[in-house]
Amino acid sequence: MSLLEHNYWLTTTDFPETEPRPLPNRVEVAVIGAGFTGLSAARTLAKRGAQVAVLESETIGWGASSRNGGMVLTGMKLGVNKLISLYGRELTQRMYAASLATIDCVERIIRDEAIDCDFSRCGHLEVACKQKHFDDYARQAEVIAREFNHPLRVVQKNELSAEIGSSIYYGGMVDEVSAGANPARYVAGLARAAANAGAEIFEHTEVQWFGRGAHGGEPGWSITTSRGTLWAREVFVGTSGYTGKATPALRKKIIPIGSFIITTEILPEALAHELSPRNRMIYDSKNYLYYYRLTPDRRMLFGGRAAFFPENDQTIRRSAEILRRGMIDVYPQLRDAEVEYVWGGTLDFAFDIMPHAGQIDGMYYAVGYAGHGVAMATYQGQKMAELIAGDKPENPFVGIPFPGAPLGLYNGKPWFLPFAGMWYKFLDWVS
Repeated sequence: MSLLEHNYWLTTTDFPETEPRPLPNRVEVAVIGAGFTGLSAARTLAKRGAQVAVLESETIGWGASSRNGGMVLTGMKLGVNKLISLYGRELTQRMYAASLATIDCVERIIRDEAIDCDFSRCGHLEVACKQKHFDDYARQAEVIAREFNHPLRVVQKNELSAEIGSSIYYGGMVDEVSAGANPARYVAGLARAAANAGAEIFEHTEVQWFGRGAHGGEPGWSITTSRGTLWAREVFVGTSGYTGKATPALRKKIIPIGSFIITTEILPEALAHELSPRNRMIYDSKNYLYYYRLTPDRRMLFGGRAAFFPENDQTIRRSAEILRRGMIDVYPQLRDAEVEYVWGGTLDFAFDIMPHAGQIDGMYYAVGYAGHGVAMATYQGQKMAELIAGDKPENPFVGIPFPGAPLGLYNGKPWFLPFAGMWYKFLDWVS
């Protein structure tokens, strides 16, 4: 296996350069994080005439926004029956409608801003690792059609070869609304769009502390960064799995979980078509899941929770071999394919595995995407920007209960992840 410990997506695009300049003394809104969430919010606010500073500790799109699989997915992590039991029919219907609207939101921004990111409404395919998982697909599809008026197509095992060149699954379920994109090109395009609208983006500017502070008698926030201080009327936090010590109230509600990806060499056209005849975004039904797709240049991108810890050199190297074995289990045809890239990133999970947005300790936030971040983060950034601007946008994820760890046994450092990993592996074995 000859590979580079490098993110394949980053080889496909250039990011906009931000000129080093002093921080402004004051802005109307300080946005923390230059990923999908923060840049979507900054674009929306700037287009409304707000003075916006985006404060990014690394570089544009450095975190999960450039490291993911580029899957623009409908739905949420929890099943619809579980959602209905937790939130009731009416709120769940609004949540599901919002999850569909997230795809339209991404598509509209890409069109309006002319972002070249290989966006395609190719649909997604969920594949069943066990018969009981497949049996549940029919029940899910029936509920989603009845409650949300959204059609899904259940694919029997004997019909699955039209969707995927693998014989290990028990069937599948297709949602034609989902899409694929190049996430690095998309986040770079979002940054250009935000800057063109008037937002200022400050890279290598780590927010170290912020608290309540008046400026000229006006209430707001005093913000200390690695490059100086500024004052903002409002603060919006969109840091997801990279939420840090500057926002402790939010950090202790978010679990950072590593997700890892390998990408093969460019595959022959016939082989690529055999592996994924309809070029779907594909993921399986396990808790410890695999997700995979073809890249626009016909590489197989194959990812998963090979290790639950956030990414570092050791977990990335270990994950590469785990994922390669998983890829060959799914696709024996790739036994001799060279793996050319491997990298990791960090997802953010809330304890209830739901997206959350709103205000905490007076600051605005949107987090908790649980692997659905390309679409949901873009949408939440836009909706929270509208809220900050004084609108009353429909956003069913604002105000739902946002639980922390049981008994308060968590301060943002996920000591329990090895146990969580073992638990999910156990669930995959017995369920």
